[in-house]
This record gives sequence, structure tokens and C-alpha cells, in this order.
Amino acid sequence: MPISAPPSPGHAPVRADSAVRPAPVAAPPPAPRLRPADREVLWLYLLTRVAVWTTAYCTRWLFPASGDARVPAPVLAPFEHWDWGHFLNIARDGYFPEGPGEGDNREAFFPGLPLVLRAVHVLIPHWTVAGLLVSLVAGAVAAVALARIAELHLPGSGAGRRAALFLLVSPCAVFLAAGYSEALFLAFALPAWLAARRQRWLLASVLAAGATTVRISGPFLAAALVVLFLTTLTTRTTRTPRTPRTPLTTLPTRQGEGTSRKRDAAWLVLPGLPALLYFWYLYGRTGDPMAWKHAQERGWYRHFRAPWEAWSQTWHEAFDRTQATGYAAQFQADLLAMVLGLLLLGVLVVRRRWPEAVYLALTLWALGTSYWYMSVARSTLLWWPLWVGLAVWSVRRRWVAIAYLCLVAPLSTVLAVTFMSGRWAG
Repeated sequence: MPISAPPSPGHAPVRADSAVRPAPVAAPPPAPRLRPADREVLWLYLLTRVAVWTTAYCTRWLFPASGDARVPAPVLAPFEHWDWGHFLNIARDGYFPEGPGEGDNREAFFPGLPLVLRAVHVLIPHWTVAGLLVSLVAGAVAAVALARIAELHLPGSGAGRRAALFLLVSPCAVFLAAGYSEALFLAFALPAWLAARRQRWLLASVLAAGATTVRISGPFLAAALVVLFLTTLTTRTTRTPRTPRTPLTTLPTRQGEGTSRKRDAAWLVLPGLPALLYFWYLYGRTGDPMAWKHAQERGWYRHFRAPWEAWSQTWHEAFDRTQATGYAAQFQADLLAMVLGLLLLGVLVVRRRWPEAVYLALTLWALGTSYWYMSVARSTLLWWPLWVGLAVWSVRRRWVAIAYLCLVAPLSTVLAVTFMSGRWAG
């Protein structure tokens, strides 16, 4: 008969038939909101901002308005050009300080950025500093969101950092640093797209509604979200197992899923509401709900033209010596950007990336049916499938990143100096 060892002093004997209970395991700490990869992107973002500000400092000294100037322009002068004046006037004085039908066609600009700018101005009295701060914070959010979207395509490959870098050094990247609407739009649109990819439709719809307040591109994003939602329904339906006697369309995968899907679909109405509210406001002030479109026609010749007519007119202005060289170069850049957009659209269609294709197709249609092309090159900042696609391609082909940086670095510097010296539009 085996002899059991006596219990240790101070401890009760353990019964042989008693269950051994494992010690409680501490709950894991909550995941940080910023991952190490996000911090790397933010460091990259900060370095590129330093580069932009360095360029602005040098531009003040080397490219003054007068060739014999003895004093450089004010510190913030490089960022106080062109559309910034419209956003500032709206934030400070409203849309119709002199009454409807009078003024500088500022109603062509959506109210999102002026509203944010006015709110920040409560804490920061200097308008230009407030605008730069809005773009600085919004650009950081956009860079991190873009990196996370790229990582969905190639997890753990570093594609996210590359996508952010490619955007931040792109030829028109200076507009992400100035008090323009691109950074704020991306700060809403990219997290909205990321939330939709994760099936968080309420969050995606709220963020997309924010994007709609900023630019007319917001409704294009809303249309892409609808297509993305429909593709998720199709994918889930085709992957649902079924018996031969059960119709495919009558198989819920879990209780309440049908109700949940209807609720998710209802949220997708939200992104269209800000645009409708703005049109309603314009109707109340001017009697014309499309006053924003008519302001664009008056101020920027955005009359509707057939796509081939718009291309022909832009080509004429770019190469037939009808414009000063600065304007001609801008038209040439817009032509090149349109070709790039059409190529990207073709790639998206071939790869059946229907949501992104819808967003890009609507954007190109809006830009390509005016009297002539305008701001197409600048619009490339909003084409996140371009930056994600380049990042994925560069991971698979190492030479792509080197070729891209060697090509765009001088263009980005030249265009930044052109904008900051006040010579952007000729």
C-alpha cells in the first residue's frame, strides 16, 4: 500500500478527487490606439512637414514678389494664396456679406472647412495659423488611415508606410499643408473607407457625412460606400452553404442578420444629408439650390462640355501658345493627371474593384466635363486607390519606389515653390 506524503505545515491536505482549479489569468491590456506602425507613419508625416516648412522659409527669401526686395515676405505669406482667401472670407464673413448675387463666388466652396476654421479660430486668433493647424492635424489623421487601408491589402509588408510616403511627397502635396480642403476631406474620407472595410457602417456613414460637408467629392464617396455595401451582401450570399432544397436568397446566416443589414443600409443615407442641407441653405438665400454650381461656372468656367470637347479645349490651352507659360504648364499637368486617372480606372475595372472604380469614375466625370480641365492634378491627392496601388506594386517590385521618388521629388519641390511664391496659376 503506497504511503502518501504528509501535508506541508500550514497547508490543508489536498483530496485526491478534488479538481485542480487553474489560477485566474489577468485580462490582457487594451490595445493601444496607435500601433507601432502608426507611429512610424506619424514620424514620416512630421519629417515631410518639416520639409514643406523649410521650402516655405527658403521661398520667402529666394523668390520675393519684387526682384530687388531687401526684406523677405512675412513668415506665413507662402500659405496665403488662392483658395485660402475664399475659405478665410467664408469663415470670417459668411457666404453673402453683401447680399445674394454680389461678391466673389465663394458659395462655390462647401462649408465644412470654413466651419472648422471658425471653431478653431475661437482658440487661435490668427486665421492663417488656425488654417495651418487644421490641415496639420487632418493630414496626420489621413496619413495613418491611408496606411491602415494599404495594410489591408498586404498585411505586415510595409505597404502602409509606402502609401503614406507616396502621398506625402506627391507633386501636389503642398496643398495638404496649406489651408486648403484636401487634408480635411481625407481626414474624414479615409477613416470612413477603413470603417466600411471593417463592416462598421454607422461609423463609416457619419465620417462620410463629414467628408460631404467639405467637398463635392463627398457624394462620390457615398456612392462608393453603397457599392461596397452591396458587394459585401453579394459575397456573403454566394459563400453561404445551403441544401439543394433551400433557395439561396432565403438563408439568413444568423438570427437577426436581416434586420441588421437593413439598419446598416439605412445608415448609408447619412452622407447625402450635408449636401442637401447646403443646397437648401443656398435656396433660402438665393432662390437657387444649385448656386454653388453656377458660382463655379461664373468664376472658373466649369460649364458642362462633352468629355472630348473638354479634352480638346484643354489641349489647345496647353500647347497652342494661347496662354502664358505658367497657365500652359498647369493645363499640361491636368492633361497628364487625367490620363493617369483613366489608366487607374481601367486597372480598377479589370481587377473588379467596383467601389473604388465608382468613386474614381464619378470624380473623373465631374472634372472632365467642364469647359476645360481645372484642378485635376490637385485632385490626385484624393485618389487613395492610386497610392495604395503604388504601394502594393512597390512591395512586389522594388524598383517602383525608387523610380517614383526620383520622378516626383523634383516635381513636388518645384510645384511647392510655385505655389508658395504666388505663381501657381501663371
